[in-house]
Amino acid sequence: MAFVGVRPTVRRRIGRLATYGIFVILVAVIAFTADWPAIHTYFFNLDVAKKLWPLILWAGVNTIWYTAFAFVVGLLLAVVLALLKMSNGPFKWFAIAYIEFFRGLPALLTIILMVFAIPIVFKIKFPGGPVGGGLAALIIVTSAYTAEIIRAGIVAVPVGQHEAARSLGMGSLRTTLTVIMPQAFRIVIPPLTNEFVTLLKDTSLLFAAGLMLYQRVGIPTQMELTSFGRSSQTTYGSPTPLIAAAICYLIITLPLTYLISRLEKSMAVKK
Repeated sequence: MAFVGVRPTVRRRIGRLATYGIFVILVAVIAFTADWPAIHTYFFNLDVAKKLWPLILWAGVNTIWYTAFAFVVGLLLAVVLALLKMSNGPFKWFAIAYIEFFRGLPALLTIILMVFAIPIVFKIKFPGGPVGGGLAALIIVTSAYTAEIIRAGIVAVPVGQHEAARSLGMGSLRTTLTVIMPQAFRIVIPPLTNEFVTLLKDTSLLFAAGLMLYQRVGIPTQMELTSFGRSSQTTYGSPTPLIAAAICYLIITLPLTYLISRLEKSMAVKK
């Protein structure tokens, strides 16, 4: 009853101040009760951190490269799947089954199947070994999720655009490629960027393949950040490498998250 008659803007301001106050109190409690010497020794050991360079930078580059490669190939496959799902014929049901199946499976399970099961069952050797199989799994999972994003973008394009293009004598394929798809991609830029960030974090699941590679060749030249952090934790007997990997992820993802926010605001203003 204390907020009856108070303007909504004032209530929102009070709510924000209360949230900030609770956050400050929690930080203060943690600061005064935490064992900082132990935290420094185990989680922020500078001696261990110095030994991680430059290999952790190499792992960061691998993470970005794996993400970009899986996203681009997955996006191309997603466009095909989205168009097949919107078509009429037997390929429509193939696209539906593919999308629903791989969206239903956990990404880690898909990676394990591609890395360990598929090579044994079908005698297939992926380029790059276990990491190549893990990347193939990420491409499959990404294409399934991105196909739905692309399809939603195509559906969101006004029907009049298609009719106008056909009235100018354009064929169905040309209309789709030159009129519908460019507009659909502009609509789905924010969710596609968000999917890219999600994929970047999903590369951490490649530890299932990365650790296997490390055990075989003894050097982490193909590892992404999580695999490198886990193997280095075992090597140095300290969780510091995992903390360093987490910081690297934040350095990469925070600017991308900010970009997504800016894109969404820009799209909202244009609408």
